[in-house]
Amino acid sequence: MTIAEDVLSRMIDRQLIWDCLLRYCRGIDRLDLDLVRSAFWEDGIDAHGPVDGSVEDFLALWLPAQQGRDVCFHMVSNQSVDIDDDGAHGEAYFIAATKPKGGEQLELIGGRYVDHYVKRGPEWRILTRVMLLEWQGLMDASQMPARMAKRHNGTRDRDDPSYQRPVQPRSAIVTERW
Repeated sequence: MTIAEDVLSRMIDRQLIWDCLLRYCRGIDRLDLDLVRSAFWEDGIDAHGPVDGSVEDFLALWLPAQQGRDVCFHMVSNQSVDIDDDGAHGEAYFIAATKPKGGEQLELIGGRYVDHYVKRGPEWRILTRVMLLEWQGLMDASQMPARMAKRHNGTRDRDDPSYQRPVQPRSAIVTERW
């Protein structure tokens, strides 16, 4: 393999690993359990707060709490990936926001996903995840319902516009300026 081919192969692997991470985040935010599962190997482990087990163990604890939330929103950044003979070792910073239904506070948390990715065939997935919390805070969300009423809003399911192909605008009611 030439140096250029090796570099291109590593770039493709890094992109596939990034895509895996984004599948996980989108699955969590849209309550798309199949998408969450697609980020982990069947024998994968997720050490995520009070859960240290399979992705199914994580989902069994996490899913019931989602019925009481209006919002769950993840952003990931600052991903580093080291690829070696054992797979890939990744670290990605995240910020997540959650808001309970009817609540007036938004919880913000920041942390890192430290992952061991393994490639089986052409596909990279998480074999082991350790979620590390770095900070947490609350933000006033009391004005959120009034502001959200004037915008296109997402939903935490497959009715979300992001699942439409192609996406179509919903009817918007313009009552005042920004």
